[in-house]
Amino acid sequence: MTEGPSTATADRGAPGAPPPPWAGGGAPLLGHAWNLVRDPLGFLAGLRGSGELVRIRLGPRAAYAVCDPALVATLLKSPDFVVGGPLWDTMELLIGKGVATSNGQVHRRQRRMIQPAFRADRIAEHAAVMEQEARAMAGRWRPGAAVDLGDEVFRTAVRIVARSLLHVESIDERAERLSSSLHTVFGGLYRRMVLSAGPFYKLPLPAHRRFEDALADLHCLVDEIVAERRNSATDREDLLSALLAAKDENGEALGEQEVHDQTVSLLVAGAENVASTLTWTFQLLAEHPAEENRLRAEVRNVTGGRQVVFGDLPRLTHTRNVITEAMRVRPAVWILTRRAVADSVLGGYRIPAGADIVYSPYAMQRDPRAFVRHLEFDPDRWLPERVADAGRQAMMPFGTGNRKCPGDHFSMAEMAIILATVAPRWSFAPLPETDTAPRIGITLQPRRLRLRAVALRDV
Repeated sequence: MTEGPSTATADRGAPGAPPPPWAGGGAPLLGHAWNLVRDPLGFLAGLRGSGELVRIRLGPRAAYAVCDPALVATLLKSPDFVVGGPLWDTMELLIGKGVATSNGQVHRRQRRMIQPAFRADRIAEHAAVMEQEARAMAGRWRPGAAVDLGDEVFRTAVRIVARSLLHVESIDERAERLSSSLHTVFGGLYRRMVLSAGPFYKLPLPAHRRFEDALADLHCLVDEIVAERRNSATDREDLLSALLAAKDENGEALGEQEVHDQTVSLLVAGAENVASTLTWTFQLLAEHPAEENRLRAEVRNVTGGRQVVFGDLPRLTHTRNVITEAMRVRPAVWILTRRAVADSVLGGYRIPAGADIVYSPYAMQRDPRAFVRHLEFDPDRWLPERVADAGRQAMMPFGTGNRKCPGDHFSMAEMAIILATVAPRWSFAPLPETDTAPRIGITLQPRRLRLRAVALRDV
């Protein structure tokens, strides 16, 4: 198929523009939905060979895949395209109309409400919780023991967001419930996104019952947390207190559903994405012991052997580059969607109103056009003197523009503190049952990351 034009444009008033070319492949009836179930990462990575913007078939409907980073940047900045499409339609099952799924005035209002919780001074306060939870996690392991790092870091991330942003009481029991419910729900969301066969998911199959039970328990638990705080009449100066005290554009208190949806959104984003990134980071360090040793040496040089604290983070440059490179090679968020709200032209091609748009951070961040030795784990590629313009454009792990994740600095601080707490104490060696093939879900994780814990020394 021919390549689409390379000019990144979104021009609503360009009559006569052609539709994008169709991507090759696909299966009868299912179209490219079969590719997205069978090998979604390979399929998305290969789409650019068909053009910078191509049409794909998802069952009976067409969608549009944007494959060029410059064109993705144009898509995200254009008012003709909003958050929507298969991913966000599915995510509403979990997070409702929170800040991640809302648009327009509602999104702007919700973002203003939560932004103060992520100021630098508040992150510095939250860092004490991050340090405590990182020490507790590292203190649970025993030399030579098999550690399921996916479960460990997920549980720790849930506890951090629940304690620091929501001040959840009875955290031990509730963190276990949150972790269990979120694991089950995320496992079932991806197929509902790709194969939106609503009646099928109503069948009383065991997997469907587990999904529905976990989703119900998650929402019930969030209602418990919100009700407990509301009934306490105590302002803990955290994000949940701010939501309960907030007013809408009419001066009215936020409704129960909006407070609920915002709380779920924060738990999901603050746990799942951080945990996925850290899981991949530990796996990559286990496969690259030289980088692990460099990170460990940097932490010891900066801290002098004491526990890492928030004030150390600006000097942990290699640690930050390790996390950034892990997000590039193995991004947690690997597929995103938008929806066209008006007839428009993108990259010289016609996009009709109502069309669903798909793009893949995974494909862009592993594209050889943007990164030299694109499949190699090389943290030094993020040194200032080595970062290329193409790499900057293709790398957007927290999004961009007015949809950029408001908790990006919070998440980076959390991941750096956890990594710098664990590295001086433990190294990890793969076990035979480890399976680092990506497990496809709404986020990307290793199928099973069981590593042998090797004790280094106490700090």
